[in-house]
Amino acid sequence: MPLPYRDRHDAGKHLAEKLISLKGSSDLIVLGLPRGGVPVAAEVAAALEAPLDVFIVRKLGVPGHEEFAMGAIASGGTRVLDEATVRGMRISADGVAAVEASERRELRRRERLYRGTRPLPSLTGKTVVVVDDGLATGASMRAAGMAIRLLGPRRIVAAVPVGSSSVAKGLQDVADAVVCAESPEPFYAVGAWYEDFSPTSDEEVQAALLAAPIAAPAPPPTARLSGLDIIRAAAQPVLGAADDYDPIIELARNARFVLIGEASHGTTEFYRERARITRRLIAELGFNGVAAEADWPDAHRANQWVQDRSDDPDVLAALSDFHRFPRWMWRNEEVREFLVWLREHNDALPPDMRKVGFHGLDLYSMQRSTEAVISYLEKVDPPSAARARARYGCFDHFGDNPQVYGQMAALGAAEPCENEVVGQLVEMQQQRATLAADGPEAADDYFAALQNARLAKNAEAYYRSMFRGRVSSWNLRDQHMAESLEALAAHVGPESKWVVWAHNSHLGDARATGMAAEGEWNLGQLVRERHGDQAVLVGFTTHTGTVTAATNWDAPALQRRGRPSLPESHERQLHLAAAGMSPDYLLVLRDGGAMAEHLATPKLERAIGVIYRPETERFSHYFPSALSQQFDVVIHLDETTALVPLDPDSGWETVEELPETFPFGV
Repeated sequence: MPLPYRDRHDAGKHLAEKLISLKGSSDLIVLGLPRGGVPVAAEVAAALEAPLDVFIVRKLGVPGHEEFAMGAIASGGTRVLDEATVRGMRISADGVAAVEASERRELRRRERLYRGTRPLPSLTGKTVVVVDDGLATGASMRAAGMAIRLLGPRRIVAAVPVGSSSVAKGLQDVADAVVCAESPEPFYAVGAWYEDFSPTSDEEVQAALLAAPIAAPAPPPTARLSGLDIIRAAAQPVLGAADDYDPIIELARNARFVLIGEASHGTTEFYRERARITRRLIAELGFNGVAAEADWPDAHRANQWVQDRSDDPDVLAALSDFHRFPRWMWRNEEVREFLVWLREHNDALPPDMRKVGFHGLDLYSMQRSTEAVISYLEKVDPPSAARARARYGCFDHFGDNPQVYGQMAALGAAEPCENEVVGQLVEMQQQRATLAADGPEAADDYFAALQNARLAKNAEAYYRSMFRGRVSSWNLRDQHMAESLEALAAHVGPESKWVVWAHNSHLGDARATGMAAEGEWNLGQLVRERHGDQAVLVGFTTHTGTVTAATNWDAPALQRRGRPSLPESHERQLHLAAAGMSPDYLLVLRDGGAMAEHLATPKLERAIGVIYRPETERFSHYFPSALSQQFDVVIHLDETTALVPLDPDSGWETVEELPETFPFGV
């Protein structure tokens, strides 16, 4: 047996002799598995007169015994895991995830290093020869074969100079042919059959690629790829790694507004991952604050704390104004942790640098806002406070329930207060020159009061519109949020940059959903129409799990079991695509291409607010959407868990099970 090989180049020449029958094939391409497989592949490609490229695969080493593989990952998100090894060595899920996260970072680094901006070559309809320097466990070759299969090749040939015969035989389920030039027994290890098995450097890989013919880049995927394959090829895993959200950061570099949604108001992972993205936008790109689907006066108290302008002793006190239903939306563990981080970030800023804010955009707090206007004016202009009190006294007959006012005014049983709230807003706008003139803090205090006056004016119209129909009230609410965001951005500065937190139904472009047919618009549409590519819209989806939600308005919040997504939904498609790769991943949709075209086909999309009714889920919680036109990025988290309230209602600790009639709902 002509072993050992002198080095990898010698091994490649011997391997090429076993593959010489492929020479002359017009559809041939050789892919080396970096690093060690590339010198071997370079010799094979030269002998077969075929183009050469790389396919990135990373071994997942057992913690503490990294030389021993428990699996591998490859470009496109594919992961191969040896479950027997994981169980036998008692490796926890967290242990696997930590190794995978580290290897994903290296995988991405090598893709940038070896390929730069050049895309993966077209493999559709090609004979793909995948080359490594040897087969030990076969995990890397298996991962490569599975990932390459998604890209539509006509035939896959796995080729190595030396390897275990049993491992080579086991690869026949992922490759159409397996060529192993030599299979010595006993095998021992790949390095035992080379005189020189020193590590291959990145520079050697780059030199080999520069010296060889390069295959043409992949054209847009054709119909031979299934929708699931298209999604898998574009998916970028979310693993808890520091660079998970690099694609969003890149989109945001030239943006002023990054709108980050949620598919429910009660899911831990949506809040946690949204906060992770936001921290990077603030720390790395200098975003000026968060504008959330929260009432302005409630969020203002939290904002004062994160900017060290309040007497609240801690974050729990700062969140105390969120005391009405649904208080868990903002009084929860994820928001608490984010605000603590934001306070620490602000405390570390130079004294002359503007601090990052946390603000509310919503308009439900009409009474609280009128009280805040009067309280502010009593401090700075008592005569104006008296006029404001007289104007807002129009609402005194209706108690603290603005819906009662709205109903009575809409039915003609009470005079509307429209003139009063408009008059108060106009007067405060006219006082800008005097009330906002005493420095930045005075300007901020004036703006906060002005925003409360604006909210009172818009809320008055909103509550009257509630009794004229959903479309009118929805549009007024989202118009107010858009106005508030623009006002906030103008107040802080024309170059200020903002992260927006709200439900998908508010932040995904309404023109791409069934809302448009009903005459509804939303915040995402209004921001995108005004700011174009300076707005980045990010949505979340999930397939199944638990959610914190109520059965009715003002009912206790419970941990409710979510039904698996409907078969005809985007969520089910994204769930099925996750098979064989990371269950959590993101898709960049702005770039167009086959995936964006595929996800432009309307399907159902799920939306759970503060109320969840699984017994009528299709009617209550789904709407049609063209996902790639609705969002610039979608993050799919396959199984999610209920948001943890800071002050849970009685019974929250027990997860509510699905009704006995599931899945029929009768």
